[in-house]
Amino acid sequence: MTTGTYIMKEKQRNIGIITFAISDAGVIPLSNLIDVLYSLSNELHLVTGGAGYTFFRQNRKIHTYEVEHSPAANTFIRTWNYAYTQLKVAYKLVQLLKNVDLWIFFIGGEGLILPLLTAKLLRKGVVVVSAGSGLKVAQAKGDPLAKVLTLLQSIAYRLSHRIIMYSEKLIEEHGLQKYRRKILIAPRHFLDLNTFKLKRQLKERNGRVGYIGALSKVKGVLNFLEAIPRVLEEKNEIEFLIGGSGQLQKEIEVYLENRGLKHKVKLIGWIPHDELPSYLNDLKLLILPSYTEGLPNIVLEAMACGTPVLATAVGAIPDVIKDGETGFIMEDNSPECIAKNIVRALNHHNLGRITKNAHVLVETEFTYEKAVERYRKILGELPIRN
Repeated sequence: MTTGTYIMKEKQRNIGIITFAISDAGVIPLSNLIDVLYSLSNELHLVTGGAGYTFFRQNRKIHTYEVEHSPAANTFIRTWNYAYTQLKVAYKLVQLLKNVDLWIFFIGGEGLILPLLTAKLLRKGVVVVSAGSGLKVAQAKGDPLAKVLTLLQSIAYRLSHRIIMYSEKLIEEHGLQKYRRKILIAPRHFLDLNTFKLKRQLKERNGRVGYIGALSKVKGVLNFLEAIPRVLEEKNEIEFLIGGSGQLQKEIEVYLENRGLKHKVKLIGWIPHDELPSYLNDLKLLILPSYTEGLPNIVLEAMACGTPVLATAVGAIPDVIKDGETGFIMEDNSPECIAKNIVRALNHHNLGRITKNAHVLVETEFTYEKAVERYRKILGELPIRN
C-alpha cells in the first residue's frame, strides 16, 4: 500500500459513480452496479447524463446530478462539446469534494480524463470499470476520433488506482497486460430469477430467431440482417425478430423493404425491460453477433428464460457460453458464419440439455448475493487516498 492511503471499512465509504451521457441500453448495467454498491456504501452519488439522469433522478438509493452533453456530427464541434462536458463533470467533482471518497468511472468514463485528473488532484480513489473496448467500438462506428479515444482510455488506465474488468479474457483481448497488477475481476451482473424465468418450454415455441439490443454497427446487427436471406434458403419456415433502437433503424427498415423481408422480420423497436421475459420466452434462439462486448445482460437473461444463445466469442461471453454445453459460439460475425451457425444451433439434437445447463449456471453464479460479495472483496482491497 502506498504512503498516505488507508483501506476503508464497509459502510464507511461514500462512493461516486461517473458515466458519460448514456442511452437506454446503459440503464440496466448502471442499475445493477448501483444496486450492488448501495449495500456496500454509506452514501452513493451518481454523475451522469441522458437516460442515466432521466431514469435515476428520483431513485432514493442515490444522489443524482445531471451533466448535459450535446452530440454533434461535425468533428470540430463534437470535440469541443466533449471537452466542455468533461469540464462540467470535473466541476461537479469539486463541488462534491466532501461527499465522495471513491470515484468509479463506468460507461464511457474511461475517456473522461479531465474528471479523472480532478479526482486524483482531490486525492480521491479512482477506479475504472471497463466493460468493452473503446477502440473496437470507435473502429466499428468508423469514428474519425478513434485514435484520440484510444489515447484517452490508455491515460485513464495509467492514472487509475484500480481497473475492474468482467473477465480475465478481456485483459488480453484489449491489450491491457501491462496494467495486470492493478486489474481486478468482478462482474456486476445479477438477475431477478423471479422475473427472468422459463415460462414456455422450448418445444412449444415457434421457430423465431431474434436479436435484442442497440441497433448499432458495433453490435453486428447489420451482419445478422444480411444473414437472414441465407438462413431462409435452408429454413424457409423461420421467422425473425429485431428488438431495439438506434442509429441504424432507418437503414434496417430500408433493407427489409428492398429485400422483401418485412413479412419475415418483425422490427419492434425498443423493448421495456419488464417486457423482456415475454419476448425471450417466445424465441427459439437469441443472436448476439457483436464486435466487442463486456458481458451483456441480455445473454444471461436469455439463459434464465430457457432461450439458447448464439454469440461471437468476445469479451466475457466465452466464460458463460460454452459451445454445445450452455449455448453456441460462432467463429466470426460475418453474415455467412451467422447463417451457418443459426442452422447448426436450430438443428442441434439436444437443445433441452443446453438450456438446462445454461439456467443452472445463471441460477448459481449470477445472484445478487454473489455480485455483492465480489464487490465487497474488491472494495476491501482498494487503497483510498485521504
